[in-house]
Amino acid sequence: MEKSDRDYKSVFYEIEAKYLSPYAAKSFETKGRARPVEDSRMRTDFQRDRDRILHCKAFRRLKHKTQVFLAPEGDHYRTRLTHTLEVSQIARSIARALRLNEDLTEAISLGHDLGHTPYGHAGERALNDFTHFAHNEQSLRMVDVLEYDGKGMNLTFEVRDGILNHTSKGNAATLEGHVVAWSDRIAYINHDIDDAIRGGVITENDIPEHYRLKFGTSHGKRIDSMVLNVIDNSYGKNFVAPSDDFKESIMGLREFLFDKVYRSSVAKSEEHKAVDMIKFLYEYFYTHKDKIPREFLDMDSTLEQKVCDYISMMSDHFAVKTYEDITVPKSWSKY
Repeated sequence: MEKSDRDYKSVFYEIEAKYLSPYAAKSFETKGRARPVEDSRMRTDFQRDRDRILHCKAFRRLKHKTQVFLAPEGDHYRTRLTHTLEVSQIARSIARALRLNEDLTEAISLGHDLGHTPYGHAGERALNDFTHFAHNEQSLRMVDVLEYDGKGMNLTFEVRDGILNHTSKGNAATLEGHVVAWSDRIAYINHDIDDAIRGGVITENDIPEHYRLKFGTSHGKRIDSMVLNVIDNSYGKNFVAPSDDFKESIMGLREFLFDKVYRSSVAKSEEHKAVDMIKFLYEYFYTHKDKIPREFLDMDSTLEQKVCDYISMMSDHFAVKTYEDITVPKSWSKY
């Protein structure tokens, strides 16, 4: 078959220029990458970033990383991977309605939690006892440095900025980044309620009545009401956020979760073991740096960073296996 030199990507450029909001990030106006790459005839830069993230090893490891409940019995509790997919779905819905760049939004969504430690925020807090560690900064380091065998993924400025600034303390440079930041909160608030009800930690009636009246009395209705409010409040404007009353109620529902779920005996029952294990691993590898894999040791970074890089890339299962390999005597036989 004769090879074509047709530029399919120009069609996406035309669509973006014609139909996206004037406040949307256009892929043909990207601030670019740290290193030049060969041009693609088919995909825009944001589409390529999304695909790079989707196919990277760090993304696959998310399926074995804790969201909230440590080692739950049952197949239907969220993991860090399913959380990421739910964030992506919510964010794409908001971006599409606001006529923002859906490809950029999806890329940021899929990459926002790549730097999470095993056992989620418990592991993050454990590492913070030794050195500064923040999962959003580690997610950026994952795509900038650690992935692709230490060469980094060379993503665009807009995707990198959105990953770094998806937390409540961040201030993304694009509206798409703000979409992901709010979608992250909407996703985890609602799926953590769903998992907590499934696990018997709370019941639907435990949710304060004013939140049930505000958002609805089911998982789907709560998400729908929050998403629609963000869209209604932001449509045609150069910002993305819920209305003030919804923002207050969303953050209030988040505080309810901290009080009744995240600090509950069920969520906390095994957490101290995970924290102690992560702390042990940090101290062990810090004092036995020869046990750190060569690809981390060879990096131009402090020993603290090398240890954090190695631990943060572990899945829950691999962290446990590593801990057991170090601490549990192995059987032997002379035969």
